Amino acid sequence: MSHLLELHGVTKTFGAVAALAGADMVLDAGSIHALVGENGAGKSTLVKIIGGLHGRDSGEFLLDGESVDFRSTADAKHHGIAVIYQEPTLFPDLTVAENIFVGRQPYTRFGFVNRAEMRRATRELTARLGVAIDPDRDARGLSIADQQIIEIAKAISLNAKVVIMDEPTAALSGVEVDQLMGIARQLRDEGKGIIFISHRFDEVFALCDTVTVMRDGQHIETNALADVTTDMIIRQMVGRSVDNLFPKQEAQIGNVVLSVEHLTRAGVFEDVSFQVRAGEIVCLAGLVGAGRSEIARAVFGVDKYESGSVMIDGAVVPRHKPSAAMGLGMGFVPEDRRKQGLAMTAGVQTNITLAIRNQVAKLGFISSKLEHGPAEIWARRLQVKTRALDTHAVMLSGGNQQKVVLAKWLATSPKLLIIDEPTRGIDVGTKSEVHRLISELAGNGVAVLMISSELPEVIGMADRVLVVREGRLTGNISRSDVTAEAVMYAATHGAEHEVAK
Repeated sequence: MSHLLELHGVTKTFGAVAALAGADMVLDAGSIHALVGENGAGKSTLVKIIGGLHGRDSGEFLLDGESVDFRSTADAKHHGIAVIYQEPTLFPDLTVAENIFVGRQPYTRFGFVNRAEMRRATRELTARLGVAIDPDRDARGLSIADQQIIEIAKAISLNAKVVIMDEPTAALSGVEVDQLMGIARQLRDEGKGIIFISHRFDEVFALCDTVTVMRDGQHIETNALADVTTDMIIRQMVGRSVDNLFPKQEAQIGNVVLSVEHLTRAGVFEDVSFQVRAGEIVCLAGLVGAGRSEIARAVFGVDKYESGSVMIDGAVVPRHKPSAAMGLGMGFVPEDRRKQGLAMTAGVQTNITLAIRNQVAKLGFISSKLEHGPAEIWARRLQVKTRALDTHAVMLSGGNQQKVVLAKWLATSPKLLIIDEPTRGIDVGTKSEVHRLISELAGNGVAVLMISSELPEVIGMADRVLVVREGRLTGNISRSDVTAEAVMYAATHGAEHEVAK
């Protein structure tokens, strides 16, 4: 019996870079197959070949036992391939129904778009997925979870037989993750083949039947999930054992660097007060939507606030002025590195020096020679994997993009570094490197304010945990007292530990 999808010995190069050097994968109908590997292992390139975005250089690609070679994404969709990306690509000004049927709208016998039929079919599709979304609602403003459901509904309407989910849970809450996993199981039970890409091993083990590990563009091993452990998969992914995922080094805690007093923005956060000292890693924890990122953005000046104050080394930071915050020694690594942290069509060198433009300019013009020095130093220190410093950021893996954003701010020699979800969507090997870097920064006297939704990361890295619930601080937990239970209690019920003002 032939398999639903087969790839054997697939290769793909971009210039001098070999993205795939012998990739293999086999997917059966009615199964959920995990595809894992470090950033840069070749997962995304393999998915783009299956989805018709790239052609392969060599190797075999079979669908239902027949050799295929897709010329476009439309060609792949026509053959039953659907890709659900981490960040959905809906048209924001179109309705839910219009997004599902864009380019293939049903028409009445008089030649008009049959909107009633689109609404009916949309309700039927979403009900089949166990959700209710208004077909006439604009896609703009929908949650990431709802956007992904619309993408899945579109895939079902196209009669997709292979559904690829690329880091679909990275930006979802626990309830939304459970909902998405339920939908994936339903599609599996209907006979679809699901490829599930994730760095979260708890989800891989809870959802998938089989796992394929890739490293350096090659197939390493494929096993039934029942036959492997997390440690085994990590060793296969990185070629080594990551024994210390949270390499927290002891740091000398110094004087107060950041002081936030009674920060308030109506309906978002209220009466928020805390301090961060030199050498200290303070983590803002809590549920998605609790207001953690909004507090951090207000501290840096990206978002406005109505009352309260922010001070760096005793100097007041003017409201809503990121340039003033930077001038006082503050750096900010945002959660969405692609949209807010990088110039995606600019090179690595340009991105690393974005925050120090005045230092790399000569007579009012940017000097490529002056740019090269700090860019090369920080790219090397952070082990950014790129063939050249003029490689555009869009061509880098997610983990390397994160390193470039970090390099940009480290080049400013910050007193305080705010890092929002430092390891979101990156692999376990790169996570360990990022954690080591954060720990080294604190060891060198930098004050670190970190926002994280991953409890192991919170517990493993923080000297102190501030828990945010509905825009208020409900927990101030020292490293010696922090537990997953204490954090979750404060995040869901309110203060268990007294909040120091």
